[in-house]
Amino acid sequence: MATRWGICSAGKISHDFTVALKSLPPGEHQVVAVAARKLETAQEFAKKHSIPRAYGGYEELAKDPDIDVVYIGVIHPYHLSTCLLFMNAKKNVLCEKPLAMNTKEVKQILASAKKNDVFFMEAVWTRFFPVSVEIRRLLAQGEIGEVKMVRSEFGMPLHGVPRVMQKELGGGTMLDLGVYCLQLTCMVYNGEKPESIQATGTCLDTGVDDIDIVTLKFSNNRMAVFICRSDIELPNDAVIVGTKGTIRIPGNMWCPTTLVVNGKETKYPVPEPYLPLNFINGTGMCYEAEEVRQCLLKGLKESAVMSHADSLLLAEVEDEVRRQMGVVYSQDSQ
Repeated sequence: MATRWGICSAGKISHDFTVALKSLPPGEHQVVAVAARKLETAQEFAKKHSIPRAYGGYEELAKDPDIDVVYIGVIHPYHLSTCLLFMNAKKNVLCEKPLAMNTKEVKQILASAKKNDVFFMEAVWTRFFPVSVEIRRLLAQGEIGEVKMVRSEFGMPLHGVPRVMQKELGGGTMLDLGVYCLQLTCMVYNGEKPESIQATGTCLDTGVDDIDIVTLKFSNNRMAVFICRSDIELPNDAVIVGTKGTIRIPGNMWCPTTLVVNGKETKYPVPEPYLPLNFINGTGMCYEAEEVRQCLLKGLKESAVMSHADSLLLAEVEDEVRRQMGVVYSQDSQ
């Protein structure tokens, strides 16, 4: 039987996620409803994607009995309230990253998932790309020996994008771009908490971080460093260096389709979209959607690949980076 999806928010990311879902077999994934703050917006989205039901409000979607899981694509200052709305209605949830504004909010979301006994996962889509699956396999087999260093970078010229620039919209480079570098580091080091975190960089007049350079030290002198910035485009590559070799993601490290292992390159293309996408390789969101389906079929409440503990670790490190950078959100004092 198909996994029945409800889409919360009719914005750009929800468009790409819906296009990604349509690249999967219709007998396994179906989008049955979409909700937006305005009914007309939801109806327009539903028409574009051939979705049977459209709701002008998230509460109506939460009450729909024919939905197995809700994808939440609202911006992150609204993740806490939206996640709680659906989980209190006993809905399984896949929520966009970053999961929340801070660790306190993440803990509230995860506690609600447990209290309501529903499946919950943060949509760190990168973790489910075939490239990421292969990296985990190579590391588990000791292909490059003991990992000693992880270096990654993600930079895009985003100064014209309000949700990145404005504090009240959850702006800041760490939460928007840095999360991708951080999640790679945490994946490579198996969810281990870093022993030390050092962050430096610059902030904008709006009070959000613009450039972050972060150094993480793990046990046994294993290191990681990442750069994220929202003023210029970087090569956006990543390198994992071990005692016996190197794994390289040569570009698009947040949605990778190429992997170079000890000099040997392999390509892993994403599915073709049936409609134009807003974000590069957007159909790669199909991999996280399939992970959700497999977890639901097994009766699991979280994914082993992107667990609740993984989400908590991301938030804790993000909080410490922001603290050192002097970035404070209104949610930090609530």
